[in-house]
Amino acid sequence: MKDFLYTIVKIVAIIHTKLLTINDGYESVFTDKELHFIVIGVLGMLILFVVYPLFKWLSKNHVLVIAWIYVFTLMIVLTFAIEIGQGISGTGNMEFADIVFGLAGFMVMFFIFAVIRMFVLLIVDLIKSISHPEKH
Repeated sequence: MKDFLYTIVKIVAIIHTKLLTINDGYESVFTDKELHFIVIGVLGMLILFVVYPLFKWLSKNHVLVIAWIYVFTLMIVLTFAIEIGQGISGTGNMEFADIVFGLAGFMVMFFIFAVIRMFVLLIVDLIKSISHPEKH
């Protein structure tokens, strides 16, 4: 896990250093804070331009998919935070496998929920069609 995090940190550092070359020259164009403001702002907007149409389309009949994406994203952040916290505090082993198994647990439990939900919805729909055949 430490190797994975160090690799991510190195990649971010390389990108950060390349972005700082914008400031090379006699006079700096942007401060570090201004670069963070611009880069994260642009990155966020690019992601928004992809996510917004997707979520708008999904919201028509697939709100559960949006909820799953939100929760899955939250679970990624939470599992990384737990593992990093364990590594910093020494209260456990910081392992990437823990993140993978934790997320797999969420995926399996969600799959079980989705299957149960599907059967419940099918039964409800069947009961409605039997009790009110003119509406189906």
